[in-house]
Amino acid sequence: MVNRVLGVPFALSAGALLLVLALAGGCDGDYRPRAIGKEGEVTVVMDSSLWTGSVGDAFRETITPWVETLPQPERYFEIRHLELTSERTYESIQDLKNVVIVAPLNDSTNEANFLRRRFSEEAREAIQNGQSAIVGKPDLWRRSQRVFFVTAANNENLEQVLKKNGQEIQSTFEEITLERMQREMYDDARQFAMEDSLMQRHGFAVNVQHDYQIAIDTTTSSSGFVWLRRVLAQTRREFFVYYEENASPSQLSPEWIYATHDSLARKHMRGSVAGFVRIDYRRTLETTQTNVLDRYGYKTRGLWHMVKPSEEEGDFMSVGGGGPFVVYAFYDRPTDRLYLLHGSVFAPEFDKLQFVRQMEVMANTFRTRAETAQDADSTTVASTE
Repeated sequence: MVNRVLGVPFALSAGALLLVLALAGGCDGDYRPRAIGKEGEVTVVMDSSLWTGSVGDAFRETITPWVETLPQPERYFEIRHLELTSERTYESIQDLKNVVIVAPLNDSTNEANFLRRRFSEEAREAIQNGQSAIVGKPDLWRRSQRVFFVTAANNENLEQVLKKNGQEIQSTFEEITLERMQREMYDDARQFAMEDSLMQRHGFAVNVQHDYQIAIDTTTSSSGFVWLRRVLAQTRREFFVYYEENASPSQLSPEWIYATHDSLARKHMRGSVAGFVRIDYRRTLETTQTNVLDRYGYKTRGLWHMVKPSEEEGDFMSVGGGGPFVVYAFYDRPTDRLYLLHGSVFAPEFDKLQFVRQMEVMANTFRTRAETAQDADSTTVASTE
């Protein structure tokens, strides 16, 4: 088993020359079409000699690494590699959702020429003197688009800047991917009545797609539990929210998350042959302390499997079935509650990462009664100005 508790999220190195252009994204009056292409894909524009060498390796390791918390290996983003070989290629790149153009300034490739023309003389001189540049351009050619220019003086420096800052690029792509998926998931029919019922009964809500059903909705004097299910012919998605009243942030820890999750799953998420859902501790389990929905919390990613007690006391045996899950756990100060949001997937015939992202999108729509009222007040103020 690989069990990693990670620290505060990565921050960009101060050694890089970061030229982040704050272009308006999705502003009123922007009627350009939205970016197109497969969701969860990154297009890297790079000369083939770099792509097949150490620079390409650094890109794959940091921006599109293998995801370890899935049943079978999948890259964090699917990769589409292109070279600037023609005007048609350049025009096609402008339509795509996630694009990274990478080249050293001392090269003679089309990619290097493209980047040189987009930096001032002062910036080019700084780069040639050992600085590096990561230029983020949101909505450069289309709406809902993220484009990065990545350059340095030579191949060696370029490899280093990718190793140091590639994870930040990955995080930016992940953020815009979830934003686009949220719009696509909830543009069609939503169950507003169910969302209102959750708010009235529990003081929170999440966006609910049209084909989810409530399996369990229960409260006690000290806690609440709601289990939503989306069961289709070939896939199943489970989403539950658990909260504890009169809690303290000091209670929140990886150990609390694992124990609480497994206790809830054993009680509610049961299968055949006396089996029940449990975290698969034999496989990679990642827990990161981070800001969760603007609150102190943790994110956990791993695998679940269906188990039953074995003949050896305290041990379990797998009885078939499993898949990936993601958990958001956090403390909400205004309500003095601890929350645990669980999303899991059973999709044996499909890649799993996009399904897990759907669970994250759903979790990211979480809001409390106070937040809903605050948003309503802000809208009212804005409409009267």
